[in-house]
Formats: sequence, C-alpha cells, structure tokens
Amino acid sequence: MFKSIAAAIVGLSMSFGLWAQNDDSQQLPEQIKALHWIDKGEGEIAGKASVKIPAGYAFLGEQDTSKLLQMYGNPPTSEHFLIAPRSLDWFAVFSFDETGYIKDDEKIDAAALLKSMQAGDEAGNKERKKLGLEALYTEGWQVPPHYDEGTRRLEWGLRLRDESGQRNVNYTSRILGRTGVMSATLVSDTEALAKNTDEFKKVLTGFSYNSGLAYSEFKNGDKLATIGLGALVLGGAAAVATKKGLWAVIGGFLAGAWKLIAAAFVALFAGIGKFFKRDKNAA
Repeated sequence: MFKSIAAAIVGLSMSFGLWAQNDDSQQLPEQIKALHWIDKGEGEIAGKASVKIPAGYAFLGEQDTSKLLQMYGNPPTSEHFLIAPRSLDWFAVFSFDETGYIKDDEKIDAAALLKSMQAGDEAGNKERKKLGLEALYTEGWQVPPHYDEGTRRLEWGLRLRDESGQRNVNYTSRILGRTGVMSATLVSDTEALAKNTDEFKKVLTGFSYNSGLAYSEFKNGDKLATIGLGALVLGGAAAVATKKGLWAVIGGFLAGAWKLIAAAFVALFAGIGKFFKRDKNAA
C-alpha cells in the first residue's frame, strides 16, 4: 500500500537538493520541452481515470513523468502522471493507490492529526540528517483537512519550515474511488499558492474515474480498505503501521518523509517556470 513510501519519497526529497548544483541547468528547459506533452483532449491516468486538459495546459504520461523526475536525479518511477499550465508555474502529480473502498463516514480531527504529524518530525529528521539533508518541521495547517461528499475529495494544506526558516506549503487532494484513492499533489511556489490552488481546483473539475470505478459504483463484495480519511492525511501506510504497533520502529520515519514531496518540489519548480519565461522572452 502507498507504493514504497520510504524509498520513493525520500529519494525524491534527497535528489531535488542536487538541482542547484547541476552545471547543465541552463539546458534543462529544452529537455523538458522535448518530452511528449499532450495539450488537448484528456490525459489518461493509470488506466483508472482521466483528466480533461484545458486550453493552455499540458499533460505527461507515465514514461515522460518518470523522465522528468529522473532529470533531477530521481530513480525511475512508475504510475505517476502530471498536468501543468504551459508556463510550468505550477504542476500537479497524480498517482493511484489500490487501497480498496475507503468509507468516508469518519469524523476528521484536524488537531489530533497535526499532533501526530509533528510527533513524527524528530524521527523523520534523524533520517534526513543521515542523508545530509536539512531538517523539516511541521508548522501547522494552511488549510485544515476537509472532505467534500459531493466531489469525494479530501483536501488539506500543510505548512512546513526548514532549518533556515524558509516556509513552504504542501497542498494535497485525494479523490476517493471504488477500488482505491487517487492522489493529486499540487506543487507551487508559496507566494503564488492561493492563485495556483484555485487553478488546480478548476483542473480537478475535469477529473473523472473510468466507468465502473467511481465511488458511487461500489457493490457489495468489493474490497474494503483498512484505513479511513484520517489515515489518508497521515500518509496511509504510516497510519496502518501505527495501528500495528510499529510506529516507534518505522512510523515516525514514514510520516516524516511522505509529507516532504511538495516541499522539495516547490523551490525547484518555481525556478523552472522562470526558465520558461526567460526562454520565451529571448525568442
């Protein structure tokens, strides 16, 4: 469940710090533009869903999303898909987790969830230090977790702070389906977060599960998930580990690791947007 959280997510967080040291950075925009961007119709996501591609936006399939992440030194990834405005001022990454049908009747205790996340900071930062990375701390909710029964979306924004005092916001949307949950993580410059969140939500109105896979199409006998809405906010696998009594061993590390994806992306891709703008101005 929640595919290789420790390995994949720590790998992303670790490698993005190398971008600033990349001597070939000036050539990267051309590599990005050479990817197979789809700028019309719909983007197919993991054979489970699709998202309409608005005018001025583009979509990357699984292989090209992996190539984009590898350009920054990350290991190859699978089953990740990306949509972004052509300016690349922000982007969103989609991935699907075959959790089973998650019941949405759980009351969300935002204060308790935040306390659990902050409790995982110490263990997570010990692992980051071993990797030569700065510590990251959970400051609080930018947007408290909330669930919309109409869209079946669970969303939240988390404020993170690094050792130098720089702050970033990780905005996540999880869309419930019949057999699992689709994660859509917004990667945005903090200063433009409000504007980009609005744009992100408009894009999500074009998201839909394939026929037979929508949340409303649940049938008796379908696989039921062992986690609820709160566990999705905590990171799923970490929450399950907690219930099994393994938190002291791995839970703190996982909880401290998963939430760093967007924080690692933010500063990096704000720079990419500037590269594209500079390229346009030079043309």
